[in-house]
Amino acid sequence: MTVTSRIGDVPDVVVIGRICIDIYPEQIGVGLAEVRTFSKSIGGSATNVAVAIAQLGNTARLITRTGDDPFGDFARTELARLGVVTEAITSVPGMQSVLTFCEIYPPDDFPLYIYRNPTAPDMYVEAERLPLQQIASAPIFWATATGLSREPSRSAHHQAWGTRGRRPHTVLDLDYRPMFWDGEQHAHDAVSEALDHVTVTVGNLEECRVAVGETDADRAADALLDRGVELVIVKKGPDGVLARTRDERIVSAPIPVTVANGLGAGDAFGGALCHGLLHGLSLQETLDLANAAGALVATRRECSLAMPTLADLTEFVTGAAAARTPTHI
Repeated sequence: MTVTSRIGDVPDVVVIGRICIDIYPEQIGVGLAEVRTFSKSIGGSATNVAVAIAQLGNTARLITRTGDDPFGDFARTELARLGVVTEAITSVPGMQSVLTFCEIYPPDDFPLYIYRNPTAPDMYVEAERLPLQQIASAPIFWATATGLSREPSRSAHHQAWGTRGRRPHTVLDLDYRPMFWDGEQHAHDAVSEALDHVTVTVGNLEECRVAVGETDADRAADALLDRGVELVIVKKGPDGVLARTRDERIVSAPIPVTVANGLGAGDAFGGALCHGLLHGLSLQETLDLANAAGALVATRRECSLAMPTLADLTEFVTGAAAARTPTHI
């Protein structure tokens, strides 16, 4: 499915952030030194979210930058094939695209080796190149905290938020990865500043701790709501997911699955969360759909290529309903 668009078209979701090429092993349960063959697919958290949104039948425009190399050409071609609008993806002269290798030790050990030092092309997204009309008008604008770790990307994010004016749904994926920051305080300060501009946050307990200093799900949600966030999503891994607004407290119980690779689950969650928000689902329906998307993708080896269609996800949700377990979040 290849998507083309006119420059003035407003997509359902505008996504800004990280892109890479995933080089994943075809042998499971061994270290990279023992891997014989690899598969190649598009990756990066924001990129995977854009693919997940598109695979569910919505329009997604991705803002990022690649290296000036054949991997960058592959990224644009592959994203277009997967349904993502690619006009805002440009290359950085003289830079190489980011490569990400992993090891796969199911069910819960997936070491990553990300070749993006000392920096990456997606950190060179520039404010003057942003499609500001689409950012301001899209029903959802999705950004990740990683984009705040370096300039000029950080300034571009603030330009985007300034243009958008904290309208619904302005989403920040708290996305804390220590390797991208100068230290935890650097990440905390950048995320804390960003919270004044967003209406939805998504993160796990560790990411909530870095953002607001709380590791209890409800206390973290309270702290984020106090900052003006309207919808807080706290992911607790095997203990399920909590969603909080000022008026609602919703829990989605865990779905037991046999995990093949957990690396793409959070991005699938994000894509389905956007789908629910776009289509007016209740908060419970939206959270359950997102939780199911994450569980489904965890059963598959790749990330972007694992993102389900709406038909796939609907079938999985139906089958998983009986397997859902109670939780005491």
